[in-house]
Amino acid sequence: MSISMMKFLNQTLCLSLVLCISMTTMSFAQTCSKYKFSSNNVFASCNDLPFLDSFLHYTYDSSTGTLHIAYRHTKLTSGKWVAWAVNPTSTGMVGAQAIVAYPQSDGTVRVYTSPIRSYQTSLQEGDLSFNVSGLSATYENNEMVILASLSLAQDLGNGGTINTVWQDGSMSGNSPLPHPTSGNNVRSVSTLNVVSGVSAAAGGAGGSSKLRKRNIHGILNGVSWGIMMPVGAIIARYLRVAKSANPAWFYIHVFCQASAYIIGVAGWATGLKLGGDSPGIQYSTHRSIGIALFSLATVQVFAMFLRPKPEHKHRLYWNIYHHSIGYTLIILGVVNVFKGLDILSPKKQWKNAYTGIIVALAIVAALLEAFTWYVVIKRRKLEESAKSAPHGASNGSRSQYA
Repeated sequence: MSISMMKFLNQTLCLSLVLCISMTTMSFAQTCSKYKFSSNNVFASCNDLPFLDSFLHYTYDSSTGTLHIAYRHTKLTSGKWVAWAVNPTSTGMVGAQAIVAYPQSDGTVRVYTSPIRSYQTSLQEGDLSFNVSGLSATYENNEMVILASLSLAQDLGNGGTINTVWQDGSMSGNSPLPHPTSGNNVRSVSTLNVVSGVSAAAGGAGGSSKLRKRNIHGILNGVSWGIMMPVGAIIARYLRVAKSANPAWFYIHVFCQASAYIIGVAGWATGLKLGGDSPGIQYSTHRSIGIALFSLATVQVFAMFLRPKPEHKHRLYWNIYHHSIGYTLIILGVVNVFKGLDILSPKKQWKNAYTGIIVALAIVAALLEAFTWYVVIKRRKLEESAKSAPHGASNGSRSQYA
């Protein structure tokens, strides 16, 4: 029985790892080329931007260094602002030279330029580092279209490559509010080569370096705190009931939890680096739970070196402490994985996959809990019967189950 249980748990862990690491690529069909502007504008190239239901149409005039653009944001509800920007200095938000537009209550659209100097920007109107002409915007059928011509002769680098950023956010009256700092709103950056027409997520075709770090952070923490920790607890609680699994269950438990701790610390360190790279973006609850997880897990690891022997008079108190911290870690770990998924806002399959894993582990734990109590109660009854039986019958009973 113990061997089959060990195989089942091993298969569960492997399946969990596969589900967590899979689904990492995305592809987008180009639909912008079919779009017809009501003003009969025609552009040489276009790109379906990967996030925020946005599209960029453009024509680059190499003789003058002018980039003519049309930025479209679809599925836009009322009371929202949109922005598209070129960042001549970096791939992020600070330093971006933005064009902002939003529909006003009188039915008109306000469009203006706004240089982004800090994360706490309120999108105040101001001149950009390059000249902008032909600026206009329209809002119809929940679609905002911004038209402009940018003089970028002095801001093009790497053979015609520019860093672009686009955003949306809510309005308070006629004042733009800060945009969300999670999900697709922190992914909406890319590079664009206006000469070749090649567009890619900033940092490379596979995605921006910051997005890759976010994904790595999420996978490491999801696998460690969110999966391996619960599996390690299941191994310790239920395999130890099978006498033939002793002491193998202990070493498997230690290996699983130690591996989870090492992977979790790597994910925690990645999270700290992400926080340092994004001073204007904070997730206080997720961060606090992460620090608590690291602290409690570290205490738990060092407590292993102080573990009393089973017969020691203080072993009961150590067990209470060990189990309390262990189950607290599991609860906090699962909660924080879901917090992280809400922040990353990946494809729905990711959250569904992790939810399925947790539900499966909960069902396995419930079944094994019932089976464990059945085994323990049955074993106690046999032991009590053996103790209360006459000496001869007791010997016979022992020989029967030997």
